Amino acid sequence: MVETASLPLVSVICLCYNHGRFIAEALDSVLAQTYPHLEIIIMDDCSTDNSVAIIKEYCLKYPQLTFLSTGTNQGNTKAFNLAWRASKGEYIIDFATDDVLLPEQVAQQVAAFQQLDKTYGVVYSDAEYIDDNGRHVRFHCQRNQAGEVISFAPSGNIFHHLLGRYFICPPTMMMKRQVLQDLGGYDEALAYEDFDFWVRSARSYKYFFLDALTTKRRLHGSSLSQQLYKPGDKQLASTVLVCEKALQLVQNPEERDALTRRLKYEARHAFLTGHYQQAEQFLSLLRQHAGLGPVYRTLHLLNKLKVDLRFLRVLYHSILNR
Repeated sequence: MVETASLPLVSVICLCYNHGRFIAEALDSVLAQTYPHLEIIIMDDCSTDNSVAIIKEYCLKYPQLTFLSTGTNQGNTKAFNLAWRASKGEYIIDFATDDVLLPEQVAQQVAAFQQLDKTYGVVYSDAEYIDDNGRHVRFHCQRNQAGEVISFAPSGNIFHHLLGRYFICPPTMMMKRQVLQDLGGYDEALAYEDFDFWVRSARSYKYFFLDALTTKRRLHGSSLSQQLYKPGDKQLASTVLVCEKALQLVQNPEERDALTRRLKYEARHAFLTGHYQQAEQFLSLLRQHAGLGPVYRTLHLLNKLKVDLRFLRVLYHSILNR
């Protein structure tokens, strides 16, 4: 039997903000991990519901838990940075307390890392999406009848892939501490962390896809991901900043093509959701990066005139959902 002291320490950073409905299930899932060498840090970002009361009950019952508070509401990126800098683990999981870890997640991902060389910085895997009540919605990866993953899930040097498309479910990731140290943690100027972390980390580190279902990600109306493209959404401004960084990081035609696709996508969706300022910024970056062809020159004009075509996006999604 392997002694705990000989295993790498894994820090699970449990980020909470008004997760009172879900936090008990979330913490139970961390405590149920089969991997024995865990550091569990709960960081509450000044919740206004009953989250803190529940956390304190858990800390009394389970003294191995560490409870921290931001003191004032800081947002995800600052709250996470405070927590991981207080941690000691060789590997780190960024875990929102409205999600659920399956019992073998940490053990499986540590085992994967131990088979990889030092050029790998992140292991990610498959997830199940659940609703408010924990009911199945869908799986992140598509599989054939034999159970083999047929959706896009690459390993290795995937910087260009991360520029061009979305394919990682963020709560499935385990990160090497060294990656966060190299990056200085999450960029605290941003409203969200995943796209920026992917772009900056994948420039220097490889990613590995672990073909296993490890996580349940909860979809509910108040989650950050559900606010994207809604009026007043602050994430688009952050995406502009990440694309500006990416512009300085691309090194070859494949990467430049991927960034072009990203800028076109973001410009279209910003315009079609009435975010005219951000659409202009994406189009400006596209002009600087690859130039504007006829379609995007037209889009630039429509955006400048603030022509409201939001109904087209609504119509498109209504057709898809039939």
